[in-house]
Amino acid sequence: MYACISCSYMAKSKERLMARSLRKQGVSVKTIAKRIGVAKSSASLWVRDIILTVEQLENLKQQNIKGGEKGRLIGALKQKNDRLNRIQEGQRQGHIIFSELNERELLLAGCALYWAEGTKKNRIVSFCNSDPKLIEFMITWLRICFHIPIEELRCYIGVNEIHSHRDNIMKEYWSKKTGIPITQFLKTSFKKVKNKKIYDNFDTHFGTLTVKTVRSARFYYKIMGLIDSLCQSKISSQGSSVVAATVS
Repeated sequence: MYACISCSYMAKSKERLMARSLRKQGVSVKTIAKRIGVAKSSASLWVRDIILTVEQLENLKQQNIKGGEKGRLIGALKQKNDRLNRIQEGQRQGHIIFSELNERELLLAGCALYWAEGTKKNRIVSFCNSDPKLIEFMITWLRICFHIPIEELRCYIGVNEIHSHRDNIMKEYWSKKTGIPITQFLKTSFKKVKNKKIYDNFDTHFGTLTVKTVRSARFYYKIMGLIDSLCQSKISSQGSSVVAATVS
C-alpha cells in the first residue's frame, strides 16, 4: 500500500516537472495537458507561476490561442513587470538606509539574528541556515564584534542522504562561501528521510550549514546578555522621521 502511494507521488512529480519544462519553452497549457495526459486544470496549476517572454507570447498568439488565455498571459506579464519594479524600488530604498553599518549596528543586527537562529542552551555558540548570505553575515559578526578568528570556527552540513555522493562538492561550496577551510568541517549529518518528490534543483542544493565556535563559554553569556537587553530595550523615536521619509 505505502509503495503504491510513494509511486503515485513520484509520478505526479515527474508530470509536474515535465509540464514546467514545456511551459518554459512557451507551450500552451492546453497542449501541455494533452501531451502529458493530465487535466488542463492540473497543468494550469503546476505552471501558473511561470511568466512567458514577449516572444513566447507572440508565438502563442500566432498559434491562434483563444482570447481568454492570451489575456491572462498578457496580464501575467504585466504583473511580473510590476513586481520586478517593486523589487528594484525596495532594493534601492534598502541600499539608501543600510549602505554601511558601523560596529554597533552590526552588533545589534547580529544579536537579533542570533536570537532567531542561534543555539541558546548548553553554553554553545552556533547557528544554522541554508542561506549563504546570512551565514556570511553571522561569521562577520563573530569576527568583528567578538574577535573570533576563522581558525576557531567549526562547521558541518545537514542534508538528505540522497546527496551523500555530493559530499565533497557541498563542502567545497560552503568553504568558498564562508572562507572556512574544509579541514575545519566536521562529518556531514545525512538525514535518513525518504523524498517523495523529484526536485529540479537537485544539483544546486547544498543543504544547511551549522557554524559553531570552539570554547564557546568565553562569550556565550555575553551574547545571551546582549539578547536579553535587546528584548527589554525601549524603542526610541530618534531618527524615525529619517527612515519614514526614506521608505515612504
